[in-house]
Amino acid sequence: MLDRTVVKEFLDCEFEDMELEIPKNISKEDLVEAFCQFVEDDYYEWLKDNFKSFFNHGNPDWEWIREKVKVLAPEHK
Repeated sequence: MLDRTVVKEFLDCEFEDMELEIPKNISKEDLVEAFCQFVEDDYYEWLKDNFKSFFNHGNPDWEWIREKVKVLAPEHK
């Protein structure tokens, strides 16, 4: 899901800003992949939690949702 090239560049910048170095026994590619997996796992859990909230744990308030759609829809047309 995440663009590994973008994540690699992000990590490079953050490591430089914090003056951190990757240990010699960890490849940059492995670190990027591990970080991406960590973020994707967390992101999936975040989506599930927000889905439950947005749809009121299986009892959606369609009027509230309809209002959200009305407000946001013009931006996406």
